[in-house]
Amino acid sequence: MLRKSELTWFYEQGGASNIFPDAWDEYLKPIPEEERHNMIEAYHKRLTGSDEEERIRCAKAWSTWECSTSKLYVDPVEVAKASEDIWALAFARIECHYFFNKGFFKTDAHILENIDKIRHIPATIVQGRYDVVCPATSAWDLHKAWPEAQFEFMADAGHSAKELATTARLVKAADEYKTL
Repeated sequence: MLRKSELTWFYEQGGASNIFPDAWDEYLKPIPEEERHNMIEAYHKRLTGSDEEERIRCAKAWSTWECSTSKLYVDPVEVAKASEDIWALAFARIECHYFFNKGFFKTDAHILENIDKIRHIPATIVQGRYDVVCPATSAWDLHKAWPEAQFEFMADAGHSAKELATTARLVKAADEYKTL
């Protein structure tokens, strides 16, 4: 789910910045201090601007922040991807555009407000216990609104679907649903 509180937690000062202050400082660098009150807007402006050098610099900073924080244990191979111009630009622009447009949802709680439209669909909610990108409150709130869905906290995972426990649980869920 995409809610302002999660975006604020991860992309604005005060949440994940307290857990990863070193990576946070690098994320802040391309944005002038007077624009740091809304980092998503500031990044969106630069990632969609006409200055190619600035777009790439911001894309690398955004992508490095994400790759440095999304796993329980930082994966240097993932972080290294953020230094690749094309990969970083594609990753950062897609993600920032989505967040800048509030996920293209009508309200902050759109999924929760419309849960009855999907309640009949078999589903599994898999959440990394140590996910700092999307804190567990989102998945927990979804679970409470949709108790019919299977729910599992992955005790040894962060945000990434590439973490072993999360990958295994997602594959298990896909196998369970393949005959629907």
